[in-house]
Amino acid sequence: MLMRRTGAVLAATAMAFGLAACNDAVAYSSVEEKIREAGKVTIGTKWDQPNLSLKQGHGDPAGFDVDVAKYIVKELAGGKDVEITWRESRQANREALLQYGTVDMIVASYSITAARQNYVTFAGPYIIAHQDTMVRSDAAHIARATDLEHKRICQVPGSNSYKRITEPPPDGRLGLPAELVGADTYTECVQKLVSGDLDAVTTDDMILAGLASHNPKQYKLLKDPFTDERYGVGLKKGDVATCEAVNRAVAKMWRDGTATRLLRKWFGQTGLVLPTAAPPAEKCR
Repeated sequence: MLMRRTGAVLAATAMAFGLAACNDAVAYSSVEEKIREAGKVTIGTKWDQPNLSLKQGHGDPAGFDVDVAKYIVKELAGGKDVEITWRESRQANREALLQYGTVDMIVASYSITAARQNYVTFAGPYIIAHQDTMVRSDAAHIARATDLEHKRICQVPGSNSYKRITEPPPDGRLGLPAELVGADTYTECVQKLVSGDLDAVTTDDMILAGLASHNPKQYKLLKDPFTDERYGVGLKKGDVATCEAVNRAVAKMWRDGTATRLLRKWFGQTGLVLPTAAPPAEKCR
């Protein structure tokens, strides 16, 4: 059922884009080849996640994911400068953006899952996040993830976070009955939390820490993580050559200290416990 639903989303999203694709005059065998030979690449990332990838005004997005993407691209280019075009990549349209060539890769808090691997070749992970829960600072009645039973939580299309609460293993985690309140983005989820339309926002701790960082007195992270979210670099299904090149770049990023430096830059003041070693690489397929 999940595969059929995902396939339908891909088809619908493709129609919405008008099957828009980055049609280069030259066909390249891989994204790595395109980067090396054309010196350009289109990257999908989020535009509404503070500290991970946030776009303000007419400038490029900025954040940890953006800096990771820049590092990877420069490594794939052999140290040469590359022209990067940034495109917004929301949860609901990431697979379609890759499948139809609208973007070359996605670096957007993109958790590697078995269902997504049917449609996407994942490199990485470049970091492991953990699902946590954020509530209003005065919400004393919610102290752990299991307290979300019968509470109002946010549902963002294309995200698996709400399923971790409401569905049992293997697809979910806690199997709790909860009331789902829809929102297009996690920024909108936070707005609904503030307005009282939600009791909690539950998703990756890095996303929540970034959202809370601009007004830490208004929100409270439970610090009760219950999943491992492996953030991968999404590529068009079958681009194994680029996947392997990205894995080499990620390993170097951790080895030369860049990953640690970027984590401290973007999350050092958020209270998150930051990893100190590279996570095991995903097999390219």
